[in-house]
Amino acid sequence: MPPSSASAPASHHLRLWLRRRGRAGAAGATFSVALLAAALLLTLSYYASAPLASDSAAAAGRSPALVGLTLVRRAQEKGALCLDGSAPGYHLQRGSGTGSQSWIIHLEGGGWCRNLKSCASRQRSMLGSSRYMERQVEFTGILSDDKSQNPDFYNWNKVKIRYCDGASFSGNVKEELQNGTRFYFRGQRIWEAVMNELVFKGLRNAKQAFLTGCSAGGLATYIHCDAFRALLPKDSRVKCLADGGFFLDIEDISGKRTMQSFYSDVVRLQGLRERFSHCNSKMEPGQCFFPHEVVKHIVNPVFILNPAYDAWQVQHALAPEASDPQHSWLDCRLDIAKCSSEQLEILQGFRKELHDAIREVNQKRDWGFYINSCYVHCQSLNSVTWHSPTSPRVNNKSIAEAVGDWFFDRREVKEIDCEYPCNPTCHNLVFTKPFKI
Repeated sequence: MPPSSASAPASHHLRLWLRRRGRAGAAGATFSVALLAAALLLTLSYYASAPLASDSAAAAGRSPALVGLTLVRRAQEKGALCLDGSAPGYHLQRGSGTGSQSWIIHLEGGGWCRNLKSCASRQRSMLGSSRYMERQVEFTGILSDDKSQNPDFYNWNKVKIRYCDGASFSGNVKEELQNGTRFYFRGQRIWEAVMNELVFKGLRNAKQAFLTGCSAGGLATYIHCDAFRALLPKDSRVKCLADGGFFLDIEDISGKRTMQSFYSDVVRLQGLRERFSHCNSKMEPGQCFFPHEVVKHIVNPVFILNPAYDAWQVQHALAPEASDPQHSWLDCRLDIAKCSSEQLEILQGFRKELHDAIREVNQKRDWGFYINSCYVHCQSLNSVTWHSPTSPRVNNKSIAEAVGDWFFDRREVKEIDCEYPCNPTCHNLVFTKPFKI
């Protein structure tokens, strides 16, 4: 299938609204490109941790586990460094009982940086330096050790790998000095260094292993899924789960391919073109980085967990501020319940784009997906959306139940929800204002 064919049908739907509105305001989009760059630097992990309702653990009177930070040993020697040159880190909680030889590895999300200025900003934050990372983090959702919240994986060894390279754990640039400032684009080496440590801490003996990730970490899960499989014994059960990581190569409301342009900058900056064997000279650099291209070449089973109306993508890929100088999408971006009928038509086209992009996955018998009709982003790390009495459901299954059924081969799981606003169980995010740097 040609690189652009997956996006063509839904792009037609997106254009319907544009034809009715005309191209008014498109010129203003160019003037606002700087605002777009800032917006795309947002911490995507906000959506994974933002409270959607009263947390079920708190409601039950049980506090989530606090897990300490471990810095990679001899990181400088290995060249495995965060953007600022500090050592990368991870949080490890040991499993017990029947879960002592089972592992969940979770790759943290947090967007990408497309140029030296935005990467320099990250150097002064937890997304580019371990100096700013919390020394302890809560493990909730798929990382919870509470059986009522996480029935299938609660007693497994669980790891959260912190994200500090700005390119989904995939860069490997030897040169450090960029315009007089040191930048370390070493995401691939971070991945390898952390995996090597975990292998020696017991991962090499795993009977079962699950690589997961949220947002930019979800994209990293697609990128590293087969490499993860190669680390484990051949007779072990090894699968991958990408949460909120299926970013789409679509036209935005002004007719521009905002995400493709952004990804092209990331690919050029961190020398990623050579990283992807599927990336040919006829493709734009940014196309290589999109999941619908990456998944074509993955052999190991993957589960795609995505909302049909991904809140981050609606705000920053479909209707970014730079492409909406008249602010006609402002209310809709903040609250999907305030979208006009014309805007909802565009959103339904966006939903179709996702369905078309995963069509190839539907042909893979051992893969799975769960696409609900919620206005949200990551859903596996929040106890409310993962598994609770009020969790969103598709065909009467919570996300945790569906993922568990798929991982343990209890049933085939290929769930696609009906169109918004059909699902009353959704926890739709409502924003007070668009997020900016």
